[in-house]
Parts: sequence; C-alpha cells; structure tokens
Amino acid sequence: MTSRWFGLVALCFVLSLPAGLNAQESDDVQLPEQSDVRIIVDISGSMKDTDPDNLRQPAVRLLARLLPEGASAGVWTFGQYVNMLVPHREVNNAWREMAIQRSAQINSVALRTNLGAAIETASDDYFTDGDLSRTHFILLTDGKVDISDDPAKNTAEETRILDTIVADLIERGATFHPVALSEAADTDFLKALATDSGGRFQVADTADALNLAFLQALNTAVPQEQIPIEGNGFTVDEGVREFTALIFWGESETSATRELALVRPDDQVVNLSEFPDNVRWAREAGYDLITVNEPLAGQWRINGELGEGSRVTVVSDLRMVVNPLPPSFTLQEPLKLRVGFFEEGEKITNPDFLGVIEVSLSITSEDGRSGTKVLSGEQPPEDGTYRDTVSRLPAAGLYTFDVVADGQTFSRKFSATVGFTMPEGVEPAESPEPQVTEPALAPEQSEPEPPVSEPEQSGPEPAITSPIDVSEVEEPETPAVQEPEPAPEEPEDAEPALPCLCGWSAQPAVVFSSLAVWSGLPSVSVNRISRRKRKQHQSAKHLRICRKRPNPNQNPSRRQSQSRKRMSKPRKSLR
Repeated sequence: MTSRWFGLVALCFVLSLPAGLNAQESDDVQLPEQSDVRIIVDISGSMKDTDPDNLRQPAVRLLARLLPEGASAGVWTFGQYVNMLVPHREVNNAWREMAIQRSAQINSVALRTNLGAAIETASDDYFTDGDLSRTHFILLTDGKVDISDDPAKNTAEETRILDTIVADLIERGATFHPVALSEAADTDFLKALATDSGGRFQVADTADALNLAFLQALNTAVPQEQIPIEGNGFTVDEGVREFTALIFWGESETSATRELALVRPDDQVVNLSEFPDNVRWAREAGYDLITVNEPLAGQWRINGELGEGSRVTVVSDLRMVVNPLPPSFTLQEPLKLRVGFFEEGEKITNPDFLGVIEVSLSITSEDGRSGTKVLSGEQPPEDGTYRDTVSRLPAAGLYTFDVVADGQTFSRKFSATVGFTMPEGVEPAESPEPQVTEPALAPEQSEPEPPVSEPEQSGPEPAITSPIDVSEVEEPETPAVQEPEPAPEEPEDAEPALPCLCGWSAQPAVVFSSLAVWSGLPSVSVNRISRRKRKQHQSAKHLRICRKRPNPNQNPSRRQSQSRKRMSKPRKSLR
C-alpha cells in the first residue's frame, strides 16, 4: 500500500475499553445470508411536482442491475391501490430484465397515496413466511399519506402506519430505508419510519442524489465486496469470477460528451460501441454500468471521468466479509467492527495468507476530512478475525467507513455510511480541557511531539476545536520514531473525557488526514507500513490468490477449468 499524505495534528485518541468488556466479547464475523429487498415506489399524482423528470425509472433500473445473484427482490407501485410491478422472486438475469422493462410503467397518475396498504401488501407472509430478519424495504415517495380529503383521517393513517403496521414488522426484523424526492416531503414521518426500524432516511432531489441514495440503501441491505479504485485503475485477481464497474459521470458531462472505455490487462480496449460477449454494458443518464464475466486477471484501467460514488464490485470465491454496521452509533453504543476472509464459504486462518494482507479502516466526514488506521498488527489474529471499536467522533453527522485489504495481488474494499449521534448537551469541543491542548493554541506549550513546522495562526478557527492528542504521530521518512512519553501514560479514567476524532479500542492511534483540514497545519508524508510490512508486501507480489482446487474425482466446472488455465502453477488452499 502506497504512502499517503496525513495531517499531523488530526490524531485520534485511543479509548481503551475496560478489560472486562473485552473479555465478554465473543462475537465473530460470519458469512451473511442472502438478503431480501422490497422496493416500493410512489406513483401518486403529487409525484408530478416532486419528481417531474421521473427519476424513479432509472433509479429502479440501477437497483435491478446491481442486486446480486441469489438475493430475493420484488417491486411494488402504489397510489390509491397497490400493484406488484415485478414479482418477488430470486434475482437472476430474467428477473433483472423484467424489472428493467417494467420500470417504464412507473408514472404519476394515481389519485391517492395509500402508503399503509403498500407496506402491508409488500410484507405479506406469503412472501416472507413471517421472517423479516433479512428483509429491507426501500421506499421511494414524497411521504405524504393521502387516503382522504379529510386531513384528520390522513393523520390517523400515519399514526396507524407507524404504531401498528411498521411496529409489527420491526418486531419481526424488518428495516425501512425511505428516500424522499424533495424537501417538501413529510420528512418527520419518513424519519420516524427509518429511525424506528434502524434504517436511514435520505432526501434526493436530483438524479445523481437519487442514484447515490439508492446505492447507500442497497449497500446496507446487500453489502457487496469491492475492488479499490486507485487513480484510474483497479487490480483483478484470479479468484474473481465477475466484476461490475459502476462509473458515475462527471458534473459537466452529458450523453453527448461522455467518453468512457475500459482497458484490459492485455491492452485491449472495451467501450460502449465495441465489447466482447463476456461484457454487458448499460448507459443511463448519469452513469455507466459494466459487468465482465470471467475477467482477465491483472491491472484494468478506466479511461474517462469518475464521478462521486464510482465503484467496482466483485463476485469471488475468496471474500472479505465485514459484519453489518449499524446506520448510526453513540457514545453509549459504540460501533464494533469485525473483518474476516473466507474461501468458498470457509473462514481463512492461515497465517501465511493473513500475514501478507494489510487491513485498514478509513473514516471520512461529509466535508472531506478523513483518517486511516491499520487494523492488522505484527501477527495476524489466530481466529482470522480483525476486531476494533469506534467509540466516538468529533461531531454528530454522517461518516463514510472504508475497510480496505491490500495484498498486492489481492485487494478488497468495503464501504458503508454510518451516522454518529451525540447525546443532548454533550459536545466534544466543550469538554473539560486536559493537559493536551489544541495545536492551534499551542505556541506556548511544549508537547512531546515529532519535529514539525511551526503552525500558522492564519485563517478562521477550524470547525472542530477539540483538544487533539498529537503525541503518537509518526515522523515522515525517519526509521526510528521517538516514542512519546506523557500521552501514553495518561490515566485511563481521564481518557473518556477527551474530545477526540474517534475512539478506537486498545489499538494504536490513527492519523486523520485531508491535508490537515482538522487543524489548519501543513501536512507531511507518513509511511504507515513498517519495515516488516514492506517485506510482507514484497513477498505478496509472488502470492497467487486462487480458489480451492477441485476434487480430482469430480468433473470441474467450465469456470474452474478456465481459471486453472490462467494459473502459472498449482497452488495450495489458503486455509
């Protein structure tokens, strides 16, 4: 993993959990079961105002194309009455084609907005057998319940939906992700629907915002592995059976100016006008979706602009699995992170494999401030599970959590959007001042920190003014980093009072970056990989990631045969 630029003073303080609590933790990461996604789309007359361009059609097509094979899904539309637009079935190519074709029937002609009936119909026991623990409802509406000309009856219906219909479904495990198509929606009602069920409410008033909102909802309902995009390329290992590249357009691009091509490892160019049989390419206003079956292993390049939210998802026998992350967390209920690797359904504990994989977590705020922490230590975990806990962040809001595994020839990425909620009356910036003071106010202090350039007292005070610990910052390009003395010796009972960027349990500090936006100080280059890690990464160049070799007594599948042809030599199972 290459070195990155980090802000010196944007350092996350370590919050060590009590030993008793750590001892009680016995949870582990497991392969997720197939998810069930119910898409409910409002076609009432009021949508003419909130969705005049009918952005619902391409958004539904995006979900249909991205839903993974084996999941179950259905699409319902509703106004005064409810219609099953796409039957609830297992997702396959035939289901996707049906959903894409029938999305053209989404309109704004219905007389009423009978949301309660839509939820009741889509959650019928006929489709669920009473179990909704894996069921996610993605609701696209303006949120205005309208079953009568009498406002009192509409209000009573909203109460019935929340207190009776939804409450019963939540008890059975259902989760709701409502998406409003304008700020004019009944946001209080939709927020309550999401909050009560543990989902997330989003407002999307443009095509780009709606696509991203649907993408986040789908990420929560059906987490999918990704390959990290670095620069304009990504690396496909030999274990990948299929990848799907979702490339959003740039801000100024149109269908007339859009130019995009994929360059294979053998330098063959693939574009919308010319692509081989193993490629499916769909272009909608705002994005291109490219699926490649049995892709050639190696470095792929993207020629074209990558808009916000672009990603590459993969289908592979070798998987990185992250435990489901909650939509939000608090000081009282910290976020617990669990990461593991699986090969053909079995967890990998082989230290030869884990020892050359670097696992890191990056957290990015809505305004672009970010930080990265390496989760993999000198020795891989014996049970193959990487564990960490995030206790707090500097301010309430939404944060992007990215887990990245890098082994040179093998890389995976997991992304999720998580909210941090501060209890009323608690603000990190106004917590009692400990001995560690904010760098912006530190010219007269003598903190034990690595040599850095003097902070400049120019510009407005940063939005986050919490005291931040800088005692454990690594010095750039210096083999022997001096170990700080005062900060690590802080009493444990004083640590929870520290307002900090995030609380990590019993792990080394994390450096937060984005060119020192947190503090306004200049950034430096910090190499987060130790000498031992460098050696591991060098050896990882020769590591060939593969699926388990088939039983010689069985007939290998066509895919396995093709995969073996690409391999330079036989390889052992990773477990």
